[in-house]
Amino acid sequence: MKIDHVGIAVPDLEESIRLYEETVGLVVTHREEVSSQNVRVAFLGNPDTTGTEIELLEPIGEDGAIAAFLAKRGPGMHHIAFHTEGVGTEMERLKASGRPPLESAPRLGARGHHVCFLHPKHCGGVLLELVGGPL
Repeated sequence: MKIDHVGIAVPDLEESIRLYEETVGLVVTHREEVSSQNVRVAFLGNPDTTGTEIELLEPIGEDGAIAAFLAKRGPGMHHIAFHTEGVGTEMERLKASGRPPLESAPRLGARGHHVCFLHPKHCGGVLLELVGGPL
């Protein structure tokens, strides 16, 4: 699997976008609000390549995983996402290997993709996300 993106929890999406644009020349490739997760997201990448992106996640209100993450740890890296063509198949494989995903089935994530997360206790202290193709 290749790294799809690195998720970063931020308290202010617009300020964080400016930071990455001005500091390392990334540009916004996609924005959306994922109301089921209570977040606004922006994906940023290199305008000259189609490589790994950064996903900035800003909470909407005080509920949800990103709001809780920021309250507990402050801004910073939230997760690393890996691309796979078969999120459901990978979920079954991981469950059988003793590393069960947090969800019982893939769910809808940003950009309309199938996603699931793996608990940091099973992944060396890092929250991992599996990202599949659009639904």
